[in-house]
Amino acid sequence: MIITAWRLVKTRHLAHAFEGEGAHRFGGRWNSPGVAVVYVAESLALAALEVLVHAQDRAALVACSAIPVRFDERLVRVLPDASLPGNWNRSPFAAATQALGDEWARSAATAVLRVPSAVVSSEHIYVINPAHPAFRRVRIGRAAPFAFDARLVRSGSARG
Repeated sequence: MIITAWRLVKTRHLAHAFEGEGAHRFGGRWNSPGVAVVYVAESLALAALEVLVHAQDRAALVACSAIPVRFDERLVRVLPDASLPGNWNRSPFAAATQALGDEWARSAATAVLRVPSAVVSSEHIYVINPAHPAFRRVRIGRAAPFAFDARLVRSGSARG
């Protein structure tokens, strides 16, 4: 089965959207700084929520692009719920979740790791390893402009 996931990025970063540079520099819930990965969401709506939850101000939500990403489910390792640390969804994120993602990335077992979203735990985020040999089988679609509804960004902040 082919999975379609979504990446939302600032349009000015489109050329480098699948290099994992931001995650490499700053880390994320499923990777430590120094480990390059790319985060995508199983739906465009979830991708928007993931951006909103991290947005510091309204400026972070302008000039965005949505990129569909397609890959075969055979490229995916599913992280079982039983292997999640008890604090996997806390904010700020725990070192234990970063260690799980780092171990997956270093093992090069698969090109993609499926994990639950901390924003909507019944939905999923896909972590992509751009250094994996099978990354070439990940199909990156054409970017399209994406605008957040003004009601989500009123009052000058992402939290309204």
